[in-house]
Amino acid sequence: MTRIHEALTKAGQEYPAAQAIDSLFQLDSTRPIESESKDAPPSGIGSPRRVNILAPAATDPLELDDLRKRCSYPEWSFDPAVDVFSDQGRSALGAEQFRTLRSRLCQLRGNRPVRTILITSAVAGEGKTFVAFNLAQAIVRQPDQRVLIIDADLRCSRLHGIFGAPNALGLSDYLGGRADELAIIQSGHEGNLYLIPGGTRIANPSELLANGRFKRLIERVAPLFDWIIVDSTPCLPVTDANIAANSCDGLLLVVKAYSTPAEIAQRARQELQDRNVLGVVFNSVQESIVSYGSYYNYPQNGHDEVKKTQAHRNKFRQ
Repeated sequence: MTRIHEALTKAGQEYPAAQAIDSLFQLDSTRPIESESKDAPPSGIGSPRRVNILAPAATDPLELDDLRKRCSYPEWSFDPAVDVFSDQGRSALGAEQFRTLRSRLCQLRGNRPVRTILITSAVAGEGKTFVAFNLAQAIVRQPDQRVLIIDADLRCSRLHGIFGAPNALGLSDYLGGRADELAIIQSGHEGNLYLIPGGTRIANPSELLANGRFKRLIERVAPLFDWIIVDSTPCLPVTDANIAANSCDGLLLVVKAYSTPAEIAQRARQELQDRNVLGVVFNSVQESIVSYGSYYNYPQNGHDEVKKTQAHRNKFRQ
């Protein structure tokens, strides 16, 4: 009995240490997994879980110097068919319209805190990614304005293609705990424009966007940027945009002129009624409608096009 008592006493003394070792290797699902701990016990002592070596610093504020040191710098080559600011862009008028949108957002900022803007549409094909990219381009052309654009359309990521950027580590990898914030950010070698691509293709984007890590990402990187633009999915087919909107200050709804049925636009408006909708971007309006010269030199059917555009706007407002 004495030996049994001594054995039980010894086991009780050793248990707290064993428990501490076990807790050391618990996986924190809210933090990224980087690698196996170098201090992990030999394989003969069981199968320890992976340790996040970044965990101790994960709550420290991110610094701009850290961003510049750790983000990647690939060679970007913007798609001239999308970039209205390029020499081969669509038109000078298109660039001016995005400058106007930039100005209106800056005016809104004077009345309410707006830093993170989600861009969505009712259905696919309305030009939300086109708007997100060129709005970021318009803002970053102002002095000392750092802009981060995030590809949160994890079902059909396109921004990396427009940037001519690699779709290596990205948002899905962060949401899945496979990378930290700075590892997924890219930057061109010049300027203050930064990108988080969509990342690895996944099967459950809605669940990942709702796991709390997207909100944490926004909170962590927001102090480093003047504006954050989030390109999301269309809001009617799936719930991704509504989920991501919870972490954003406001959103813009893109409607394609002469294409989006008014009833579809109305459904999108109802879907987003609880969100801070900053406004509607009317995309693909004919140049003759918005150019200054059109007031004095309409094409033959110009008045008809103006009436069609105004009717579409009025029906959406109802």
